[in-house]
Amino acid sequence: MLSKQTLFGLLRTMRPKQWVKNGFIFVPLFFDGQFFPLGRPFLCTLVGFALLCLIASTIYLVNDIVDIERDKLHPTKRKRPLPAGEISVRAATTAALLLPLVALALGYLLAPWFALMLITYLALHLAYSFWLKNIVIIDMLAIATGFVLRVAAGQSLITVKQFSPWMYVFTIMLALFLVVGKRRQELITLASDAELHRTTYREYNLALLDQLLNVVTTSSLVVYALYTFEATGPYARYTMMFTIPYVIYGIFRYLYLIHVHGEGGAPDEVVLKDRPLQIDLVLCGLTGIFIIYILPHNGAITAFLASFLAGS
Repeated sequence: MLSKQTLFGLLRTMRPKQWVKNGFIFVPLFFDGQFFPLGRPFLCTLVGFALLCLIASTIYLVNDIVDIERDKLHPTKRKRPLPAGEISVRAATTAALLLPLVALALGYLLAPWFALMLITYLALHLAYSFWLKNIVIIDMLAIATGFVLRVAAGQSLITVKQFSPWMYVFTIMLALFLVVGKRRQELITLASDAELHRTTYREYNLALLDQLLNVVTTSSLVVYALYTFEATGPYARYTMMFTIPYVIYGIFRYLYLIHVHGEGGAPDEVVLKDRPLQIDLVLCGLTGIFIIYILPHNGAITAFLASFLAGS
């Protein structure tokens, strides 16, 4: 029987706060117009979200087991349960073996293609933990690919009607934006000890990361704008342009937090504690709900807005 301390330590090691990133699995459901009403597609995606969280937690357990000695030298990671000695490596290893077995079995029952996405996601991140994280540039691309797999997993759970492939491109650009921002902040925080915690920091420097950040920032904004111009869906063409200001503000706000407040080391934590960013995300979501789920039922307004935005 596991003690309360061990159970709590395992839960902390599973990183519940970072499960918010698995919300990308809902992207196809939402933008394909199937989020409401809350029927079978929503329930399948919700279950898929829970299973994806188990797979993601497996990766966090493996990472902490592999990096336990390095984490003991890190100013914040040394407080995690494994390097702090709150739980044993044996307990973490047992959990890392059981979680994927349960998740993959249930995932296959939910949808075989979804199970394949889970296997691919698990394989990618295991490769990252043992190999890819030590290869400059590839380490960031691997993490960004994980976000794309989250979206693909969501698409495998629904019957897609008009989901745009532009959303995949935007997902990888936005993921790279967050990853580069995190690398930059860690490089500043760890200073001369950076390469002791991540071998690729021998190759990265602020000048390179700032240049990469400029590239992915511009690309994210341009790609999202192209999505709103070209994508078709359950809404009138061009109406999704009304969400562009929220995306611009969100990206600019994150850059502000990185450069002025020195935040950005953990994007999920930034989102969970920065109120302006939270308000922006809520307003963007509400605007999307109006455009995708409410506006199509008012033909006159929809036709007017489409005509106005098209310039005809």
